[in-house]
Amino acid sequence: MRAHTKLAVMLLCAAALTGCQRNGSFFGEAGSELDTADFGNSTMNNTLIQSGERDYAVSLNQRFTAQVPTTVNFAFNSSVLDGAAQRTLAQQADWIRQFPEVRFRVYGHTDLVGSNAYNHALGLRRAQAVVSFLATQGISRARLEAMVSYGETRPLIFTENEDVRNRRTVTEVSGFVRNHPTVMNGKYAEIVFRDYVASAQWQHLSGATGGAAAAAGG
Repeated sequence: MRAHTKLAVMLLCAAALTGCQRNGSFFGEAGSELDTADFGNSTMNNTLIQSGERDYAVSLNQRFTAQVPTTVNFAFNSSVLDGAAQRTLAQQADWIRQFPEVRFRVYGHTDLVGSNAYNHALGLRRAQAVVSFLATQGISRARLEAMVSYGETRPLIFTENEDVRNRRTVTEVSGFVRNHPTVMNGKYAEIVFRDYVASAQWQHLSGATGGAAAAAGG
């Protein structure tokens, strides 16, 4: 009976050790059973936000999208900018000139008619046409990129027929001009400082001197 009891205890211990080895709590690092493989992502995200790299670029793109039409459309199998497209791009150029430290990227798209290779090239020509037009509006080509074309791979409308909504370019904020004098080590120091001072002045005028300002003007 003792032999049977001893064998049973040994089997139970072996099973327990095997379970610990499988779930990592015995042989793994402390806390490894809680690790979901993204432990460092929050730290990386905080670093990008505190440096201003991510937060300010995202914020600028949101403002750009809210204040300016970012999309222009094209005729079938064409990269020619019509009058409506040129008027939209003129508005984009006016906005872009306000932020000389910021870079932009133009994405070219097509509808689903035609081969992948042809549509990829067509989407790129459309993006290049937009970049060329913005350059005529006084925007440096060094701040504009038309190297990426989604071709037919990201339609707005999923149809194999012609659809003008898919034949488009989209302009987006892509980052900062690294060697611009107002960008410190590739970050946004002076850019945000400029916005900060402007907002502080507005708060001062509308807060502490609100009464005087109200009495002075109408």
